[in-house]
Order: sequence, then C-alpha cells, then structure tokens
Amino acid sequence: MPQFSFEKTCSSDRNTVYKIFSDYENYQKTFPKFFPSIRIRSIRDNVAVVEEHLNLGDDELVIMAKHVTDEPVLHDVFVIGGDAKGSHIQEQFIETPHGTKILVNVDLKLKGKMKIGSMFSKNRYQQNYEEIIDNFIKIAEN
Repeated sequence: MPQFSFEKTCSSDRNTVYKIFSDYENYQKTFPKFFPSIRIRSIRDNVAVVEEHLNLGDDELVIMAKHVTDEPVLHDVFVIGGDAKGSHIQEQFIETPHGTKILVNVDLKLKGKMKIGSMFSKNRYQQNYEEIIDNFIKIAEN
C-alpha cells in the first residue's frame, strides 16, 4: 500500500496555515479540483466526521473520514469507511522563524482496482497529494 512522507514550507504563520488545513467544511468550495463533494456528518469539539470525495491522481476516492485536530499543531484524518478505509493522513505544523514547516505522513489503504493500481503508482499518489498540499499553501500565503 502507498506510504509516503514529505515536508513543505509556507511563509505564513502557523495559525493561518492550520486554519486553512483544518477548514474541511470549505474544502469543496476552496479546492473543487480535489474535493468535488464534502458533507459534514457531525462535529464535536475537535472531532468531525465528514463524507468526502477526494480526487487523487486518476482516482476518485469516496470516503468517510474522521478529522481530529489539535490546534494549531496537528490535523489527523482517519478514514473510517469507503474506498480507503483504514488509511491515515497526518499533517503536523511546526512554527519556524520564517513561517511554518508542514510535515505530512500518508498511509493509504486502498481497495479493489485501486489497490492493484497502487502497487504501480505510489509516486503518482505522492505527487498528487503534494499538489493538494501546494494548493493549500498557496491559499495560506495569500
């Protein structure tokens, strides 16, 4: 299964970056290319359950995700249902003198045809996920 990690830097302060990354309620409006559909199922304190369509590469993943946040340090996404059930994505935000370092760890658990395809396309998934993060960073820096 595709597992990958990478880091990015953003010139904005950590609170600004965190707010963009944890604003999953507006992913569909802000990032329609990657999130064509978002439906909030419940929000309680720092935990939200969200139905999401996530375009990753040539695949559209239909998932139920549990977002857990620790403001402004951490955003965890646990996929609790759908095409990538069992996946975990963690975004950590580290304040630096010049902005924010974003550490991303992705562990995708794909099913069916996507599972077979993932054996040959780990780099494609990583490149596409990095593109998603780059778009988040552009919004945070503007």
